Amino acid sequence: MLTGPLFGPPELSDLIVVGAGVVGAACAYYATRSGLHVTVIDRGPVAGGTTGAGEGNLLVSDKEPGPELELALLSARLWRDLAAELPSRIEYERKGGLVVASTETAMTALRDFASGQGSAGVEAIEVPPDRLTGLEPHLAPGLAGGFHYPQDAQVQPALTAAHLLRAAADTGPGRLTLRLGEEVTAVLTGAGGEVRGVRTRAGESYAPYVVNAAGTWGGRLARMAGVELPVLPRRGFVLVTEPLPRVVRHKVYSADYVADVASGSAALQTSAVVEGTPAGPVLIGASRERVGFDRTLSVEVLRRLAAQATGLFPVLAGVRAIRSYAGFRPYLPD
Repeated sequence: MLTGPLFGPPELSDLIVVGAGVVGAACAYYATRSGLHVTVIDRGPVAGGTTGAGEGNLLVSDKEPGPELELALLSARLWRDLAAELPSRIEYERKGGLVVASTETAMTALRDFASGQGSAGVEAIEVPPDRLTGLEPHLAPGLAGGFHYPQDAQVQPALTAAHLLRAAADTGPGRLTLRLGEEVTAVLTGAGGEVRGVRTRAGESYAPYVVNAAGTWGGRLARMAGVELPVLPRRGFVLVTEPLPRVVRHKVYSADYVADVASGSAALQTSAVVEGTPAGPVLIGASRERVGFDRTLSVEVLRRLAAQATGLFPVLAGVRAIRSYAGFRPYLPD
């Protein structure tokens, strides 16, 4: 296990990263590769927040042209490079996505959406109804068609965060300090307001730069530095089935998912998202609702997810769901 000093004199680093999820771990990885000494601080374990409750989606298919899509395309290229550098245990799969429409109206909307994406560098291939089962043999009949996105990929998020941090530590002796179980209680600033580091209950750490990689909790950290960042939590549930042969080959989701992702509504939204994993279980989502940081299990949400998933893949009706988990995804008004 990677550890760092919990007590003692103040630490001095080139960079402090607050958050040991996949974003914080990636920041630490690239910074240490550039020769910087980095301290990563998290109030919990590695991948204990949003990352540990995510599906590991690396998608371009759900993003309209604009800055977010540009970042997603850059991210896709970086992940291909990372997959060659990190162990295969991160379960990186460039398996592609399949977005399906149940009606001709939905198919027309998908066609318009894909056309705009194509001009931005996304590869989107229209799939007529009679060819859907060539990509996914177990799909329900009667769908109006879909679009295949070869650039979509997936990783196992918690494993990826852990291996990024391990790779960061391996860049050189003392290059990475990892402080887990320490909540940041203050951002330290100088007389001119410049950031100087952070304080936890274990002591102070100093660096000229602090990266806010706290995800859904990033707004709280930003306020400590005098910045208003309107990030809010959106709760989402995922159902996990028993291990299966590869029943689902791609990440498959309904056209409604694209609209739900872009929506600013606080109300409960569910749309079928189904994907297999190298380990065997099928992951079933997706739900989103703004209920603060309430982790209460919602049987109604799980029932809706199961019904929508079996609507897309009737074969799943006879499969056992062995567990579910909930997490909070960062939401911003823009």
